[in-house]
Amino acid sequence: MNIGIVGTGYVGLVTGACFSEMGMNVTCIDIDKKKIEMLQSGQIPIYEPGLQEIVQRNSKKGRLHFATDLASVLDNLSVVFVAVGTPPGEDGSADLSYVLNVASEFGKNIKKYTLLVVKSTVPVGTSVKVRRRVEEELEKRGAKVEFDVASNPEFLKEGAAIKDFMSPDRVVVGVSSEKARHLMEKIYKPFQMSKYRIIFMDIMSAEMTKYASNSMLATRISFMNEIARLCEITGADVQKVRAGMAADTRIGNKFLYPGCGYGGSCFPKDVKALIRTGKDNGYKMKIITAVEEVNEQQKKVVFTKLKKALGSLKGKTVALWGLSFKPETDDMREAPSVVTAELLLEAGATVKVYDPIAMDECRNRYLGDRVIYAKDIYDCVQDADAVALVTEWKEFRVPAWDRIRKAMKGNVVVDGRDIYTPSEVQSMGFDYYSIGRN
Repeated sequence: MNIGIVGTGYVGLVTGACFSEMGMNVTCIDIDKKKIEMLQSGQIPIYEPGLQEIVQRNSKKGRLHFATDLASVLDNLSVVFVAVGTPPGEDGSADLSYVLNVASEFGKNIKKYTLLVVKSTVPVGTSVKVRRRVEEELEKRGAKVEFDVASNPEFLKEGAAIKDFMSPDRVVVGVSSEKARHLMEKIYKPFQMSKYRIIFMDIMSAEMTKYASNSMLATRISFMNEIARLCEITGADVQKVRAGMAADTRIGNKFLYPGCGYGGSCFPKDVKALIRTGKDNGYKMKIITAVEEVNEQQKKVVFTKLKKALGSLKGKTVALWGLSFKPETDDMREAPSVVTAELLLEAGATVKVYDPIAMDECRNRYLGDRVIYAKDIYDCVQDADAVALVTEWKEFRVPAWDRIRKAMKGNVVVDGRDIYTPSEVQSMGFDYYSIGRN
């Protein structure tokens, strides 16, 4: 089967690479010529473990191709996946211009039945707009060409996207015809050999499922962060509370870890978009609105604890461990580290940072030369008054505290992800601050 993927960002490139890994003939399309040239040379524009190897392998085998124009390859395609960005506007609404541009190009050029699958994260009802846009272009041409629109939201975790795609816990597909359903079954059958977890539904329900899923996970995070705050006030230990909660099989232990807030390309954007969708339909999403408010406050918690520990931050040096919004990615979109660094700089502190992967991303797109970039965790803490863990990369889990104590000028440790044992850190002479523990 010949498949086209429009958009070579995180979702599009992972989707195209994994489809080709299963033996399908895939063409990834992007209007960014530099990005396509980069991919054609075997390099990838994002960091995702294992992705570059899959791209290189399937390009060499002739199953994965790259192009800058959908029209030039459309005649040979049976299915076109739309995986372009839907960035949030200031009001929280999703910008659908890129999705609708693909729909226009599709309508201008299809000559035979082709299935257009929206994989981008889009608000409920977008499929109607996409279908209308294709039909408008066909009317302009005076052409009558059969086509279908389907919804296939992605549920990939950055840092584990290849595993998620190759062995999905479920594949959600929204269709409006048996023909479209048959094509989607054929595409995903190779990924479902051991368990059949393709969940078919109407298109609007599929669009809603994406937002509802991410907002539910964000809700659990914000809920635990509020519980952590209350634990600090009352003297309870949030880690013990979490263990007690997780033992209930109805609750489980997923996304129950307190910390300094969620970030990334999905949760913040999708929560905002769901709030906006409710508003557009005359309904206030009270719980989801609170989830966003709690998270925005929680992103400041590391700064607040540093200020409490150090008093005036002017002239102080603070080391930040971790920049990406989560481990195993260089993605810094909506990352708590950016909020922390900006507040520290505003307060007059010198900020030193270290991250295993996201240093270039930080320098090029976020903090520039306003912070000092360290070569490792020990270089980062040299002469620092305080160190704060912001992202729980594996290499931060068992640091040499004796070495760190000797290198630092001060003795403050703020554990923004609650990964250290308080007594152990305190025994090395540090003043230790965590989330939800006294």
